[in-house]
Formats: sequence, structure tokens, C-alpha cells
Amino acid sequence: MKSVVVDKIASIAQHSDLGHELRLSPDIPCEEGVLVAVRVLNNKTRYNQLELTSGRMATVNQGDIVVGALGHRKALRGYSGHLPEMLTVGDTIQLLNIGGVLGICDSANPDVGPPFDCAVLGTVLHFPYLGERIGVPARAGERQLDADAKLDTNGVPVVALAGTCMDSGKTAAACAIVGRLRHLGFNIAACKATGVSLRRDILTMEDAGAQATMIFSDLGVVTTTADNGPALTRALLTSLAAHKPDVIVLELGDGLLGAYGVEAILSDEAIRDAMTAVILCANDPVSAWGGARILRETFGIEPAVVTGPATDNAVGVDQIHERLSLPAINALSHGVALGDLVADVLGDKEAA
Repeated sequence: MKSVVVDKIASIAQHSDLGHELRLSPDIPCEEGVLVAVRVLNNKTRYNQLELTSGRMATVNQGDIVVGALGHRKALRGYSGHLPEMLTVGDTIQLLNIGGVLGICDSANPDVGPPFDCAVLGTVLHFPYLGERIGVPARAGERQLDADAKLDTNGVPVVALAGTCMDSGKTAAACAIVGRLRHLGFNIAACKATGVSLRRDILTMEDAGAQATMIFSDLGVVTTTADNGPALTRALLTSLAAHKPDVIVLELGDGLLGAYGVEAILSDEAIRDAMTAVILCANDPVSAWGGARILRETFGIEPAVVTGPATDNAVGVDQIHERLSLPAINALSHGVALGDLVADVLGDKEAA
């Protein structure tokens, strides 16, 4: 066991209450969510920031000592990487995302360049036993996911946002809906159920007016999968419903076709039945057509509206009307109209 002073603590360690002087162990369990300290070995000019536990973004520099969590990532427009099978002090791993996920990079999108290489320093220890100097590996999350979590929304309506891909405008649409519903007098809770650990989206929803928020990493999950996605969603919705909001806004990160568990969540009949409205976020008219077809034919879900870059101008809006017989509203330019449509689906606040 040795001491180290760290420069940056990634947001994945949000609930670990770490100071900047930490104790490390050379024994490194290669399990998702285990917090480790690393030294950054190179500089980058693109995709070179880290989200801190404060929510602020900080530029990462060569030589920085950073705390992150072991995990994997399968991003179409970022880094793809896996959890290492074994690690010793001095081994090199990569920083896979802005939230602090650390693993072995398998593939990189040219838009973000090569990842940060990091030398492993050891497992971060915390000391849960009062009066004893017995350290155990620190892990991500406020509590651990119950794989048998039950769903109880207590009658609270759920507005879900599903996208055709990452960066399809889901968070922008969620914030437009949250902001408008807040102005209409709704008490809103919001959560993100799939993706890779990064708190930015739920912080943005808080800024828009959500009064209670959660993300899957609160339950100790670094990266969601088809195996844990349904249980995570049930746990998140049940936890937020306990706050007795008027509505829960649920963002499903990544896309309908992806590795983060969106398909498994929509295949869960109980979760599907809890959804009052599903908003489809699409990058272009073709993806809107494909996304609507998947929702309709695979899951029996009729989208309430299409938004995202596919609706950036009248060309896409007209195509969606003509080809899909669905309303299309851009969240950035017509956020009030999008929120009003959702409010109409929910009914009066008093009835919500």
C-alpha cells in the first residue's frame, strides 16, 4: 500500500467521496467499476478533456495522475475498448471516454484521434471499517444494482427518448421537454438508462429544470449492456417514482441498434407498458424511417413525434410527415412546440 496525490478525479467516481491524497494497492481486480489511479503518458489536442466529480470539464495533460474506473466501451463515434483480463502496476491502458472509463482500446474513430495512454499505478482503496486500517477496492456507484429490481412507477407517466444513433439529439430534446413542462407547472424527474458513464447529460437536464435525476452509474454500472439494461431501467424508474414527480423523462443513450441494451429495454414488456410516450430522435430522414419501422414492427411502439437533426429544416420535416405519417418538431428551434405536444399527451398537470 502506497500514498499518491492525484490531479483529477473523474466523474465515474462521483459517489466515492475521494480526496486528492489516496492510498493505492498493487493488487488490481479486473472488474468493471473498480477505481484505479493512472499516470497519463501522452498529450492530445482532440478529445482531451475529463469530466470531474464537480461536473466541470478539465483538460488532461501528460503526467497527470487521474482516477477512473475499469470498464469497456463500444462507441460508433468514439473509442471501442474492453476490460483487461489482468493488470499489474506499470501496465498501459487507455482512457476510453470523458467520464473516466479505463480499459484496453480496440478501435478509435478518426474524428477523436488516438486515446490517452495511461500507466497503471494501483487500485484506489477506501476504508469502510471504523477504527481499522483495512482498505478495500473502491468502486463506482452510490449503491450496487439489484439484478432482480422490480418496476413500480406508482402511476407516474414516463416519456422516453430513443435515438437512431449517438449524437441524434436525445439530450437536446429531453431538455426542451423538461424546460417546457417545468414552465407548465410539472414537477419533472429525469434519468439516463444506457450508455457509458458521463454525467453531462443529466446535469444538463437538471439545468433545464429536472428536480430529481439519476444515471446508471449511480448503481455501480460503468457501461450498460443488454444483460443489465432492463434491470437498470426498472431500478431507475422505481427510484425516481418514489420522489412522486408528475412525469419522468427517460433518455435511452446510444441507438436502437447498438451494444448498450436499448433493444433489451424496449423488449421488456413491463417497461414498455410504463412508457406513456416515446420520442424518436433521428439524424436524417432515412434513419427516421428505419427507426420508426423498428419501433413499430419490433416493439409495437408508435412514436409520438420525431425530432433530432432529421428535422433541422422543412425538407426533413416534410419527408417525415409524408413517409411516416408522424409529427416532426425540431427541439432546438421549436422546443416549446415539442414540449407542448408532450404535455398534450400527458394531459393536464392535475391529471398527471
